[in-house]
Amino acid sequence: MNDTTSATTKLSWWQRLTGGLKRTSSSLGSAVADLVTKRKLDQAMLDDIEDVLLRADLGTEVASRIAAAVGVGRYDKAITADDVKTVVATEVEKVLAPVARPLEIDHAKKPFVILVVGVNGSGKTTTIGKLAAKLSAEGRKVMLAAGDTFRAAAIEQLKIWGERTKSPVIAGAQGSDSASLAFNALSAAKEQKLDVLLVDTAGRLQNKAELMNELEKVVRVIRKVEASAPHAVLLVLDATVGQNALSQVEAFQRTAGVTGLVMTKLDGTARGGILVALAERHKLPVHFIGVGEGIDDLAPFTARDFANAIAGIES
Repeated sequence: MNDTTSATTKLSWWQRLTGGLKRTSSSLGSAVADLVTKRKLDQAMLDDIEDVLLRADLGTEVASRIAAAVGVGRYDKAITADDVKTVVATEVEKVLAPVARPLEIDHAKKPFVILVVGVNGSGKTTTIGKLAAKLSAEGRKVMLAAGDTFRAAAIEQLKIWGERTKSPVIAGAQGSDSASLAFNALSAAKEQKLDVLLVDTAGRLQNKAELMNELEKVVRVIRKVEASAPHAVLLVLDATVGQNALSQVEAFQRTAGVTGLVMTKLDGTARGGILVALAERHKLPVHFIGVGEGIDDLAPFTARDFANAIAGIES
């Protein structure tokens, strides 16, 4: 019975993933189909294919590698859109396989502290809620810290997730100091011998220096309570920002030492290839991807499924 349930879940996640990446795969697919029906494969066609891949935000290195792979042994021959899709899927999987790694919680560290960073609007607070739901469902005792003290909405949102997942929430008034909130939350989580502490952080980028100084302070203060913490720093990225995601990784990596990525809103863009460009450039683990608002729309990242979905291949 469990197998059937897991097959159903797998299928529905695959449907959600392909549905979510539909805008990316159809824009890629239709552009490639238009190209290949016109003529036999030559250098000009390969250049055009490379342009199509660049428009999907796959990044220059990956786009030129895929175009080169499409050309191998196919010059002056008729080529089908499916031939190109197969090469796209194979090459994308090669880039993604090394970064598709689950988020591992070290049981020896109690609580295992996960700092969640990202700009406002990236889906940070919702991601924390969904993670809390996943971890609670696995039987772990979770605490949430509403460290985005600048947005009353973020504090309220986290409290709602706390109720949903029956997890305690440490929150202060809007505008209170996020570093001391993180300090209090970690002290309480240690005292209560909880398994995981998820810490939300502010994400306003109007004044980048101020935000980054504050993040550094949060990390410093957490280390006063537990020298090895935070044990994971997850950067939540919104796929719809495209190339901007690359500079966000650089900024947060310098400040908070990002250990893994969560990519959200892949269903809202035709530029889902940005995840591939990120993997190629930064080589950071991608733990989860999100293709919707529902609690089950955040799932562990698997390279083959994503590569097939982006290429528009039925899995």
